[in-house]
Amino acid sequence: MTVVAIIRPDSINVALLVHVFGAMVLVGGLVTAATASLVGWRDQGVTLQRFSYKTLLFVALPGWIVMRGGAQWVFSKEHLGDLPSDPTWIGIGLGTSDAGGILLLIALVVGAFGLRRARNGGSTVLLKAGGVIATVLVAVYVIAVWAMGAKPS
Repeated sequence: MTVVAIIRPDSINVALLVHVFGAMVLVGGLVTAATASLVGWRDQGVTLQRFSYKTLLFVALPGWIVMRGGAQWVFSKEHLGDLPSDPTWIGIGLGTSDAGGILLLIALVVGAFGLRRARNGGSTVLLKAGGVIATVLVAVYVIAVWAMGAKPS
């Protein structure tokens, strides 16, 4: 059995670095937001819930934008659109990034309403819902990281 090593051209390195950097920032922001939300779940104050929301807004969202832009850059530089069909790992990556982006936006909208309610002395349920969505997103992106690393056919 012969093993053939495929070496990536150097021209892709910057695009791949941008993609991986964005993914690391995104997952780091999601883990931080999910952890803060879960730790502050029973807290009567909203400090950790507010921190969770702001982490989603100022860390995870920009990370998603950089990750998705880098992914599209790599996709075009490697001419993966010219393939007759997308490999499974590309389908998983595109699916999780697009669905994750929508869930992230939902978490931000729900969290914004929750933050406004909490400032007025209302319920923190919507802020907690944003934290739950962040926790789900962590699981979604663990699957994406597996797909990008394992490259299932």
